[in-house]
Amino acid sequence: MKVSPSLLSANFANLASDIEMINRSEADYLHLDVMDGVFVPNISFGFSVLDAVARICTKPLDVHMMVVEPHKWVSKVRDTGAEIMNVHQEACLHLHSTIQKIHQAGMKAGVTLNPATPVSMLTDIIEDVEMVLLMSVNPGFGGQPFIEHTYKKCAELRHLIDSTGSKAIIEIDGGVNAKTGQLLAAAGADVLVAGSYVFGTERPAERIQILKDM
Repeated sequence: MKVSPSLLSANFANLASDIEMINRSEADYLHLDVMDGVFVPNISFGFSVLDAVARICTKPLDVHMMVVEPHKWVSKVRDTGAEIMNVHQEACLHLHSTIQKIHQAGMKAGVTLNPATPVSMLTDIIEDVEMVLLMSVNPGFGGQPFIEHTYKKCAELRHLIDSTGSKAIIEIDGGVNAKTGQLLAAAGADVLVAGSYVFGTERPAERIQILKDM
């Protein structure tokens, strides 16, 4: 299993220390949630923080844009050195065009689905993306309880990917811990985003390793 710790749950008063922990850990990515207060009811951080993080983080950046009109920010995300740019299906009027723009910028393209958005919305785009991110909580705030329907949704997405020959990997974000992680792995998940589970303990690197071993 691949692991992408979520910066949203890190200690922003001592961010460099938490990023150095991620660098030393077995994490595969660093997950960065950019929120605009419009698409989701919260504001997180902007590109000044992303640029600062990118200068010291040695893991690939997994940038999750929880914003309206994400196509406007492709070049700014690229300039951070991000490997993956994830955009919400619900926020893209012309999703295929946005994916093309992300690829043209030299990044891998991911599409995110909110809990109430069905997997079928990706039928015509699944072969064009490198990642699908399923939200297992409502986007905007960390620490929410896991939505149980996500297991079924993950299995449905796994079937869609396998049946189409898509190379997309499945990432899950929200309420991930040792228990939900095991069940998500069984349902076909490839990457687990973990915030509170990792940063809410005195031994975050051990929590990352627990998820890695699933």
